Amino acid sequence: MKIKVNRKELVKHINIVQKAISNRTTMQILEGILLIAEDNTLTLIASDETVSIKSKLSTIVNQPGKCVVNARLFGEITRRLQDDIIDITVEQSNMNINARRSDFNIQVQNESGFPDLPRMDDEQNIEINAEIFKDAVRKTTFAVSLDETRKNFTGVFMDVVPGMTNFVALDGFRMALKSIKNNTQISTSAIIPARALNELVKIIDDEEKSIKIDLNMNQIRFTLESAELYSTLISGEFFNYDGLIRKDHSTIVTANIAEIQNALERASLLAKEERANLVKLDIGNSDILITSNSEIGSVKENVESQVDGDELKIAFNSRYLLEGIKNMKGANLKLNFTDSVNPCIVKEEDDPDYIYLVLPVRLAN
Repeated sequence: MKIKVNRKELVKHINIVQKAISNRTTMQILEGILLIAEDNTLTLIASDETVSIKSKLSTIVNQPGKCVVNARLFGEITRRLQDDIIDITVEQSNMNINARRSDFNIQVQNESGFPDLPRMDDEQNIEINAEIFKDAVRKTTFAVSLDETRKNFTGVFMDVVPGMTNFVALDGFRMALKSIKNNTQISTSAIIPARALNELVKIIDDEEKSIKIDLNMNQIRFTLESAELYSTLISGEFFNYDGLIRKDHSTIVTANIAEIQNALERASLLAKEERANLVKLDIGNSDILITSNSEIGSVKENVESQVDGDELKIAFNSRYLLEGIKNMKGANLKLNFTDSVNPCIVKEEDDPDYIYLVLPVRLAN
């Protein structure tokens, strides 16, 4: 292999594919990046066997070839070189990286042991605006379960129906649902590992207009302008999330997002001292009184609100309540209550297609 490549472009694409590499891999070859040089294109592929990322850039290929190079070392070297153009030559198990003032020789591996990218046969596909997709991931992945014994809840459920794609995450204590309108006429669904979605968002740049999504029974592929991310899907059934969303509520509270978020953050300073992170909400005629007590002190926060319906006393784990509100960027939100034991449904006024549901903590009588 002999290539001449723009250093900054190479660094950009190394950074993209490196996101697929796991620090916990026990296979040495998966610590590397597969390089394929042919037809004046350099293809980079990295994988942890669950998530794989492929990226391509234009380069001058004087001699085609393939090899696997250690991702960390290759990335560190190319980032620190100062020249705009670098020459890379691979002969047998040696890679020479040459710039005007620098000359590196490092060991590489044969590509034969590197896993193939998944085959995407009989796939179904949809296309989603890149910015809207990033927003859906941001508003859902934080709510997945971290419990590996409940594997199907560690991912985001993508539920595709004609005209709509729903992204749903839940962990048994809260649920986040973001709906996206689109032109698809297919019906399909998949549980996507949260890590795959979070890594994908990191490689979507501001110029990206849309994301093409292809999926079959076991795999999903996200195609960007210069990169592709593949992920193994999580098997199993997802919860019937639609049944959790009640339409009738006895108390509806409208409040300023920044004010209630700041009040909850201050109250949670003491709530964190207790295992349950407990904050209590006392909803009156025109305000919410937020209180928290621990062995080292107590706090009261009053938030002016518009209250429609019954007065109510209810308690929450402050972290669960806050994490949903922090993902709301508009001016106001609505807290929809049924009673003190059923979930609160939080809706952002500026985004009617986003719903956050959080279970209360039962208070002793």
